Amino acid sequence: MTVMEERFELASQRILEIEKEKRMPEQFQRYFAENADYLGVLLEEYKWIASGAMREASLQELERHNESCFIDLMGRNYETSYANPDWAYAQLGETFGQLLSAVAAELRSLPAFIYEQDLEGITIRLELFVEIYCAFAESFEETKEAPEYSQIRDIFYWFASDYAELTAEHAIRHTVDWGQRFALDIIENADLSDIRYLFWFGEYIADDQWKLAEHLNGLPEEKIQKIADTYTEGFRKGFELAKKPLDKKKSVQIRYPLGFERVVKAAIENLRKMGLEPVIARTPESFAEGRRVFRLGFFGGAVNRQFDYDHENDKALYLDKKYVHRMLECRKNAWEEYKDMAVVHAGPAVIEAFGEEPFEPASKEHLLTLSAEQQKLYVEYQSQAGAMTNEYIDPEERSFTCIAFPVPGIGEHFPEIFDEVLKINTLDYKTYETIQQHLIDALDKAAWVEIKGRGDNHTDMKVMLHTLNNPAQETNFENCVADVNIPVGEVFTSPKLTGTEGVLHVPQTFLRGMQYNDLELQFRDGMITKYTCRNFEKEAENEKLLQDGVLYHHDTLPIGEFAIGTNTTAYMVARRYEINDKLPVLIAEKTGPHFAVGDTCYSYEEDRMTYNPDGKAIIARDNEVSALRHTDPEKAYFNCHTDITIPYAELAEVTAVCADGTRIGLIKDGFFVLDGTEELNLPLYQG
Repeated sequence: MTVMEERFELASQRILEIEKEKRMPEQFQRYFAENADYLGVLLEEYKWIASGAMREASLQELERHNESCFIDLMGRNYETSYANPDWAYAQLGETFGQLLSAVAAELRSLPAFIYEQDLEGITIRLELFVEIYCAFAESFEETKEAPEYSQIRDIFYWFASDYAELTAEHAIRHTVDWGQRFALDIIENADLSDIRYLFWFGEYIADDQWKLAEHLNGLPEEKIQKIADTYTEGFRKGFELAKKPLDKKKSVQIRYPLGFERVVKAAIENLRKMGLEPVIARTPESFAEGRRVFRLGFFGGAVNRQFDYDHENDKALYLDKKYVHRMLECRKNAWEEYKDMAVVHAGPAVIEAFGEEPFEPASKEHLLTLSAEQQKLYVEYQSQAGAMTNEYIDPEERSFTCIAFPVPGIGEHFPEIFDEVLKINTLDYKTYETIQQHLIDALDKAAWVEIKGRGDNHTDMKVMLHTLNNPAQETNFENCVADVNIPVGEVFTSPKLTGTEGVLHVPQTFLRGMQYNDLELQFRDGMITKYTCRNFEKEAENEKLLQDGVLYHHDTLPIGEFAIGTNTTAYMVARRYEINDKLPVLIAEKTGPHFAVGDTCYSYEEDRMTYNPDGKAIIARDNEVSALRHTDPEKAYFNCHTDITIPYAELAEVTAVCADGTRIGLIKDGFFVLDGTEELNLPLYQG
């Protein structure tokens, strides 16, 4: 028996004894007993999987096992779960409620480790729970009082710090190591027509995953191949159009939602023909490892999005300078360990799913929050970690692609919507390239662009453009067709910040799994000066929501991109089926002008010349902030980029304004009015 196996056995035995013991007041004993009972269920699950019984189990049995792993997070069960910070606070009091809720949340990451039979990942979390239990039991027995808060907080702190090396290695390996076989074995070797395979991943399987897989199983092979071809060809074209050497690469990271296995299997074959091996790893489930709404691997259904939101800032328990320094050191060591794999890594190929009901978080009183100092530390960590990634995976030699499809939760018209989205994702890019060139020609005459909303949208923005020294050979806007960013349909630029000002307002928008109501950002010289929304009654809660989900804990962000989306077909499909609020950013950004806050589209590649299909050099790859990379690199990048789109119907005008005051109308009252763009209005008229 190995040392890790001995530790696992000891921790497991100790946990099974906790329910029988009465060593502390009832409110604490109940917390430990209920969590020990949950861990006991998972330990049985571990043995069941190890025995091989899972592969022979019936569908009904697999469903029962899946539910047992996530039961207390499901539906109304969460109201009385210790993973719910408000419930934990009510039961355990002000001193320990938040902290013990964070511990319970970390334990809820265990199904991922259980199904992958990751003995170390399981054991360290069992030991965390046992150590905290023993601290409470011994304190009550010796002093008749609870332990000091600092003692329990320190246990959690050292759990995060002591295993930072493991956490960093896990993250880097899951990015670049194509030798990982857990998911790949299921995708390549399972009978994908037998829906039972979904439950072997150890993710929560909801109706969307089940019904999506069934829908894809009902499609002919040629349609599956068409989806896979569009997805992988976009990745290949990203290298070709940017003149990057794909033949030097050996791996690609595949990120996707469960249910798409038939497509992923076909895509793997395509990618291998390009010389690329797939890296397929689970998105982080542990909050200590960086669990987030935005998923970075394969993933199942969201058991409870409120749970994810409630624990997003549990890092407040351990985030300090010492921890940040240790985590960066561990990441550096991990990158060194995998540097040979990193240098031949090509980047991510992403399949997004959309169609779930938009999520609006409920107001909670007892969530952990980051202090002002911790927010600065987190920004520092993200910045240095991002720079480290770029050190080992050269941005000038990597690319990506992203494509999105609906899930059955989008509504009763799911099959028709799926087919419509497939058509959108395979629109003729040559048609759009020609039309978009007319827009670019007009925009290149302008000194700035004015964007004004109408109706309930009170956007009033002025966006400054860079000066073209040689208009015959230079342009400000990229003519974006379907390569890395599927579907087709936008022209975009990195605006000049100085003089860019105004109000960006959207009555309702859906960003990375979160619905925002009356989102409003104010800008001066291209930087956010004020931000708000109307999700909560209290303004402080609205600001926190935007701090977490849009500003990513930065004090301010620049406008990194201004674009005009041209995919009116996608826009009208969304209106026809009333799914505007469910579109992912990937498609939504093509359905109107949009602004991205954060880094530019050329982040870390500003010095690499980029050209449009007409041969003109795109000179607007930089702004006053990213230019600091030459003098103060820590202030040049924010490691975020969030697109916010104004739908055509909410537009009064988009007008290019020349230096002499000449005005060139591009969009008026929701319709394209520039000569050469009339074809874009056909879907709008049909709607």
